[in-house]
Amino acid sequence: MNRRHFTICAALFTCLLPLGAATTAQAQMDIMSQIGEIVDKSSAELAVQINLSGKQRMLTQKMSKESFLVALKVEPDKNRENLKKTMALFERTLIGLKKGDEGLRLAVAPNDRIAAQLDVVMGLWKEFKPLVARVAAGEADRKVLEEIARRNLPLLREMNKAVKMFEKVSGADTAELAVVINLSGRQRMLTQKMSKEFLLMALKIDPEANRENLKKTMALFDRTLKGLLDGDEEQGLPGTKEEHIRKQLKKVMALWADFAPLLNKPATPETLKAVAEKNLPLLAEMNRAVKMYEESW
Repeated sequence: MNRRHFTICAALFTCLLPLGAATTAQAQMDIMSQIGEIVDKSSAELAVQINLSGKQRMLTQKMSKESFLVALKVEPDKNRENLKKTMALFERTLIGLKKGDEGLRLAVAPNDRIAAQLDVVMGLWKEFKPLVARVAAGEADRKVLEEIARRNLPLLREMNKAVKMFEKVSGADTAELAVVINLSGRQRMLTQKMSKEFLLMALKIDPEANRENLKKTMALFDRTLKGLLDGDEEQGLPGTKEEHIRKQLKKVMALWADFAPLLNKPATPETLKAVAEKNLPLLAEMNRAVKMYEESW
């Protein structure tokens, strides 16, 4: 039992003390069973919060990627619709992380510090949203694209701070798994970030800086994927023992081996189309792995 769970149990047990001997053994057993259910529910809620706050990082990059695909005329109508859906999901999840959302299985933010950090993200989102909304409406001019390129990273950074705060709510016995959910969740974001960086090079928006960024993003994705499988002490990854999760990670590894070479090719129409198509299965399979970790909490 972690510290957070102990606090819940202690508070509820204190409520039982005045009942004393008047409380039958069966009644006490029933109450303790209810306490256990509350603790399990609280733990499961935190796992969802870490997962979905982590998913928000990915959505910041997915919105940017979809905007740049529209600008490059890669299935523009489809990507405008995808962008609208991504925007709506980001906003709903952001509100749900603070206030709760039953449909998303999100509880209210566990403390005021996290709520305040989510307000910081909301402030940045209010500045970023009109930019991507313009692209979704068909206005993908150069100035808007450059602003999206500039503003997506502060939004990502502040959302990442919120994820770390959710992770730290975890107690000692679940801290390791909290790190695993966080970093496996970060892998989803990296699939979209590297795709975005490739598209920025194609758009000739800070191409040299984005070429270097892309190399770093690819290296981090590769290292973290290997760390999730077999451990990486520096990243706090213990390695995965559960065979069904290892199998899923190997599926991701195979997709990554197919996707990575595309990012080192020139941005021809054929390569742009391939990157647009192949980043999504990589994202989807990585997301399945995150869900498996969440369910093992």
